[in-house]
Amino acid sequence: MTQIIPLISSGTRGPLGVLHLPRLWQKVSLDIAGKLHSEYPAIGNGFDQMVLEGLGIDNESFLKFMASKPTYPQLEAWILSEKGGSLDSAAVEELNNGILGYNHDDETRKGILSAAGIEDDGSILDAVSLNNLEDWQDFHAEVIKG
Repeated sequence: MTQIIPLISSGTRGPLGVLHLPRLWQKVSLDIAGKLHSEYPAIGNGFDQMVLEGLGIDNESFLKFMASKPTYPQLEAWILSEKGGSLDSAAVEELNNGILGYNHDDETRKGILSAAGIEDDGSILDAVSLNNLEDWQDFHAEVIKG
């Protein structure tokens, strides 16, 4: 069976304006279908957990809903229904700022940049950009070079 590397960036937001939520939806959807690449967790401890906690959604409820294999708009509609019809815009802004402001540790940054063939000159520090580079490198290595 084909394993898919998720390529939706953590820097992508859906209509609700929540960064990383589209990626989380894609990863869990792929996992439920048995197609998520084995090196990617369906719900990891980083941005995935930040989003669920920031939205006040527990993992078990989220996974139970995701088992219904919703479209992305259906996921956002479910989140709104769970939150009484609206999201706290200040909480979403705080969550998004946390995602955009998160930097990997030096070792992780150096490893990702080295694997991508990019010199670590200190210009790429944020985890969103580094994670994108890692995904693209993994995609290239597995799909293009095979």
